[in-house]
Amino acid sequence: MDRVLNRFIVALRGAGVPVSVSESIDAAQALAISGYGDRPVVKSSLGATLAKSVAEKEIFDDCFERFFSFHPLPSELAPAAEPAAGEPSAVLPPIGGMILEGDLGGIALAVRDAARSADLQSIRFFTQRGMFTARILQALNLDQLDRFVADLSPDGSAGAGGTARRIEQGRDAVVDMVRRYVEEQYEIYARESTERVIERYLWDVRLTELEERHYERMHFLIRKLVKRMNDRYSRRRRRSKRGALDFKRTLRANMHHGGLLFDISWKQKKVNRPDVVILCDVSRSMSTVVRFCLLMLYGLNEVVARVRSFVFCSSLLEVSDIFERCPLAEAVERLRTGEGLDIHMGRTDYGSAFWDFTNRHLDAVTGKTTVIILGDARSNYGDPAEGLLKQIADRCRRLIWLNPETPPMWGTGDSEMRRYARLCDLVMECSTLRHLEQLVRVLVRIP
Repeated sequence: MDRVLNRFIVALRGAGVPVSVSESIDAAQALAISGYGDRPVVKSSLGATLAKSVAEKEIFDDCFERFFSFHPLPSELAPAAEPAAGEPSAVLPPIGGMILEGDLGGIALAVRDAARSADLQSIRFFTQRGMFTARILQALNLDQLDRFVADLSPDGSAGAGGTARRIEQGRDAVVDMVRRYVEEQYEIYARESTERVIERYLWDVRLTELEERHYERMHFLIRKLVKRMNDRYSRRRRRSKRGALDFKRTLRANMHHGGLLFDISWKQKKVNRPDVVILCDVSRSMSTVVRFCLLMLYGLNEVVARVRSFVFCSSLLEVSDIFERCPLAEAVERLRTGEGLDIHMGRTDYGSAFWDFTNRHLDAVTGKTTVIILGDARSNYGDPAEGLLKQIADRCRRLIWLNPETPPMWGTGDSEMRRYARLCDLVMECSTLRHLEQLVRVLVRIP
C-alpha cells in the first residue's frame, strides 16, 4: 500500500470511520487503476471502498477535502528569481535556496517531507501543536537559515541587504505555512481524540451549567446512550430464549413423541419494562435537566413500556400528547419555550402540583407504575403537601425522586427534600449525564 493512502486511512480512522484491512486493500486496488491524476475520480474511488453509511460518507467528504489540500506561500511574498552576486551559497540551507528562487512547489514539498520526518500524523492533542511546529521548523534547518542571514548583516552591501530582507520575508511566510499545516493536520488526525476529551467532559458536567453550544453534542451523546441501553435490553431478552432448560415443560411437550425431546422449552427470564409517570418541575432552574431527562426517557422504547409526562410550576399539566404528536426534539423544545402550553409559570409550588395530580390524574398510577419526580423540592416556603405525596407513594410500585442539587443542599433554605425523601423508595442526585445513565439501570435493574 502506498504511503499517501496509508496516511489517509489513518486520518479516516482518527475521524471515526472504521476501515478494515480488506477495505484498505480494495482502496489500494482502486487507486492502482485510477491513479492520483484526476481528483474527482480519486475521491469517488476511495469513497466507494472506504465509506459505507451516510454518516461515514459525510465524514469521508470532509476528511478528503482537508487531507488532499495544501496552502502554499502567497505569491506576493515570493522573492525575485535572480539572487544577488557574491552570496555565500555554500552555507545556505536548501530551504533558503528555494526562497531565493521563488520555488513555491519545492517549499511545499519540503514542508511535507519535514512533517513526515517529524511524524506529524501521530498528533492527538491541541497542546502538541507547538511541539510539532518546532520539530518541522528544525527539520527545515531554519536555525541554519537564521545564522546565514546574521552573517549577511555585517556585510553592509546593497545586494547582501536585499538578499537578507528577501530571506527574512520568505522565512516568516514559511513559518506561517508550517503553523497552518500543523493546524490542518491536527484537524485531520486528532479529531477523534478531541471528541473523546469533549465527551468525557460532557458526561460529568452539571446539566444546569451546560453551555448552549454543547446542546447538539449532548443530544448526540444521549442518542448513543439510549441506543446502547436499548441494545443491551434486547440482548438480554434474546438470551432468555436460550437460558436454562425448562425440564418439566419440555417433558410435557414431548410426551406424544414417546419421550424423545424434539421440542425444547427454556426457562424464561422475566424482564422489567416499567410504566413510567414523570412529574417535572419546569421552572427556570430546572429547564435544562428536564430537557435531557425527557429526551432520554422517551428514547428508551425497548426499556420502558410507556411514559406519561406532566410538567408543573405553579400549576400542573399533562404533556404526553405533545410527545405523541411531535418529533422528540421538537416536543422537548416546546416544553422549554412553553409554546401552546396552558400552564402558569409563576413561583414553584409543589403542594399545588401534588394537589392537581392527585385530584385529576391519580388514575394514571397503578401498582405497576414507577413514578419519577424531577425537581429540586424548593417550594418557596409553601405547603409541601406531604400527605398528597404519600397518596402517590402508596398507590405506585416505586417512587423515585431525582434532584439536580447536591445532597448537602437538600433541606437547606426552602428545600423540602428531607421531608419528601422519607416517602420515596429511592432519592438520587440527577445533575449529569452519568446520573441519567444510573437512572436507566435503576429502572430496568441492570446489574
